[in-house]
Amino acid sequence: MTLLNDSEPDIAIVQRLGREYLQHHPYPENVFWLIEYSDSSLGKDLEIKSKVYAEVKIGEYWVVNLQKRELVVFREPQDGEYASISTQTGGIIYPLAFPDLCVSVDLIVSR
Repeated sequence: MTLLNDSEPDIAIVQRLGREYLQHHPYPENVFWLIEYSDSSLGKDLEIKSKVYAEVKIGEYWVVNLQKRELVVFREPQDGEYASISTQTGGIIYPLAFPDLCVSVDLIVSR
């Protein structure tokens, strides 16, 4: 089963596997992290999708809450849930898969 059978995140940062993705969506082990820009689907993205992604062990999942202009970061999937959940409204964040890459939270949450 591929990750995107039931859910399609807005942005998926995945391993580069060339033409293989022409045949199927990425498998969970091919995903570095996922990002959702959320407004009307906020509850689903924070509650349902986070559990789905934790269950298949997606290491990092970000939800950009457009209503509050904040970034909710889910990390460390364990037993079908994320052990680490934090909310950021500004500053810099470093994705776990790319620790040398700094991402401006201010830019992500701005309109």
